[in-house]
Amino acid sequence: MSEAEQWPACDTIPGRSNPAPAGTSDQRLLRGERARQAIARHAADVASLEGLNGLSIGRLATDLGLSKSGIQTLFGTKENLQLAAAESARQQFTDAVVRPAQATPHGAARLRALTEHWISYAETPLFAGGCFWAANLPDFDSRPGQLRDALVRQHQDWLALLTGELRHAVDAGVIAKMDADLAAFQIDAVLNAANIASRLGDNNAMIKVRRVIDGFLAPPR
Repeated sequence: MSEAEQWPACDTIPGRSNPAPAGTSDQRLLRGERARQAIARHAADVASLEGLNGLSIGRLATDLGLSKSGIQTLFGTKENLQLAAAESARQQFTDAVVRPAQATPHGAARLRALTEHWISYAETPLFAGGCFWAANLPDFDSRPGQLRDALVRQHQDWLALLTGELRHAVDAGVIAKMDADLAAFQIDAVLNAANIASRLGDNNAMIKVRRVIDGFLAPPR
């Protein structure tokens, strides 16, 4: 299994219909799954702006010109819709940030690649409101439930990915010995701060990110 598949812990989402198998003759199921993916992707954009609590079946129906009953048939409940939005965000992030970095060797080079792809993810931005997790983790950090569990798991997988590349770099002797877990925590904190600063108009936020990463990846003395 590739790391792009490992970092997200994607469990089955309640109410989600599995993609129809290849070669299926049931085009209705295929159309339903495509519609579900498109709705979930738009829901991720809305949630990046207004939070997952801002999602509603009626809001998405209005935005997309669909019927409320049609969306409810696909998702069932608001929580299932929220979970689908979080899963869509994970998939989009994987494709934009995690998977492209796999072309670089493990360790310092991959950590730098992950950071550069993250900067593109935040600057473009991939989601209308910027970083999906920066917008939603604070709302659910004290709310037990499936949605909190999914968001926390995704965040922990991202931290584990950063930690793993730092350990590779330390083991290869290309950077100084360090507490990789602490360094990953610090890098993630800087990325979150840079996302907010950039959204508030700080044009130098990503330059600061690169300087921080340069500090962590400096060769041992």
